[in-house]
Amino acid sequence: MSTVASSTSADLFEVHASANPVPADERAELLAAPRFGTVFTDHMARVSYSQADGWHSRRVEPYGPLQLDPATAVLHYGQEIFEGLKAYRHADGSVWTFRPQANAERFARSAYRLALPQLPEADFLGSIEALVRTDLAWVPTGEETSLYLRPFMYASEPFLGVRPSLEVEYLVIASPVGPYFSGGVKPVAIWVDQELHRAGAGGTGAAKCGGNYAASLLPQQLAYDQGCEQVCFLDASTNTYLEELGGMNVVVVHADGSVVTPPVSGSILEGVTRSSILQLLSDAGHEVDERPVALADLRAGLADGSITEVFACGTAAVITPIGRLKSTDFDLTVGDGGAGPVTMRTRAELTDIQYGRAADRHGWLHRLV
Repeated sequence: MSTVASSTSADLFEVHASANPVPADERAELLAAPRFGTVFTDHMARVSYSQADGWHSRRVEPYGPLQLDPATAVLHYGQEIFEGLKAYRHADGSVWTFRPQANAERFARSAYRLALPQLPEADFLGSIEALVRTDLAWVPTGEETSLYLRPFMYASEPFLGVRPSLEVEYLVIASPVGPYFSGGVKPVAIWVDQELHRAGAGGTGAAKCGGNYAASLLPQQLAYDQGCEQVCFLDASTNTYLEELGGMNVVVVHADGSVVTPPVSGSILEGVTRSSILQLLSDAGHEVDERPVALADLRAGLADGSITEVFACGTAAVITPIGRLKSTDFDLTVGDGGAGPVTMRTRAELTDIQYGRAADRHGWLHRLV
């Protein structure tokens, strides 16, 4: 059963309205063709932390630049984390988000791994609710449009020294976004990097922190050079097993309908979209197995037809079909190179739930307004 927003946590945030909001006609023009991460709403939610006072000063304030001392800890030691989720406007005008409690839990796990204070779930949910209520007019209404929400936390204490920061800032900013695939869902080509790695055992791979994404940028550039849109990483220990893409998990579909995906063993981000998709696949009768996926087995399965589909999944695109896998010593087409039926059926089912077009039988939706 879907959940309804709690007014208590959001009401703890004091709203300081912007004196210069974007005019309604200009906002309407921006919402007509929203682009991911380039336009932001009028406000941002914020909570401050100090070792002495704990979490305090909950507020919504005008969106604007942050003033940082040159010695601010995050600039030197990378102590920061973030999350990503969306707010969806339903046909009746209400606005919902998808499994925000799971994002709050992952945010807390990431904070622990980066030696940051753990934000209470009530503050995480309250900050999102308060911001969306304040900037409700920024939630778009077009097909597969949404308001992307970016909670993040960084070490704000000005000091030079390798220790956890005693001061932290938590913020949420929001950006209206359009369909990830503007011309319809298209399969992508993936470069399988057999030299560079995103994360290793015992590292920060399971945390959603900037360093993991920074480590993926050079391989991503190399993938572009090879005519590919994304890069897939292998495990750092043996260099033989699939892990994940730069920002998405990967799922393999066999001809017999069984599905396999690499396990969340500490070096892979535990995606909220990933876990939701695995549940939907299981509901549909697919055998779902979370186990290591050897690159050699994947290559063999694509060659003999026992593997028919491969897709990636994450918040931004939901599901991205993979039509080609390429590396230094192979270039393989997945199935017929198009988007497979299991991929597209699962994507449609999940987006129908998110936009209120299908029953939310798992209680994943959380009403914001």
